[in-house]
This record gives sequence, structure tokens and C-alpha cells, in this order.
Amino acid sequence: MKKQELIHLHGLLAEVSNYYEENAAEDVDLDEYEELGVRPTSIHKSKTDHKAAVFALAGGITSTMATEDEEEETEAVPASAD
Repeated sequence: MKKQELIHLHGLLAEVSNYYEENAAEDVDLDEYEELGVRPTSIHKSKTDHKAAVFALAGGITSTMATEDEEEETEAVPASAD
């Protein structure tokens, strides 16, 4: 993936994070992401820095969603094919 594409993905994930925080009852855990100090607008940062930020941001979003799903756990539906 090119650096420009990675920065674009970084920006999209930041938007998802902002949207989720505004519309969900729970804040997204972004401690690891905040420690990196890399934002989608930090175009001077390296590709590796943006890659680490993308993984940290995605991890924070998914772990928060997974925690919320566990709290709202309902009866499991068995998978079946028609």
C-alpha cells in the first residue's frame, strides 16, 4: 500500500472513531493511538508511523465494539444453510 493510500485509510478510520464516539454510549479506547502522536494530517510522518497508527486506531475501535457486543450478548443463532 502506498503512503498516500495509508494516510487516506488513517483518515477514514479517524472519522469512524469520531462517529462511533458521538453516537455510541461508550468512548473508544484510543490510549495506544494517542501515544503515537500521529494524525491523518501528519503527512510529514513516515509510512511506518501511519501504519502503526492505523493498527492502533483499528484495534481501539474493534476492542470497544467487541466489549459492547459482549455486554449486549443475546442468544446465539446457529449457522445454517438453505
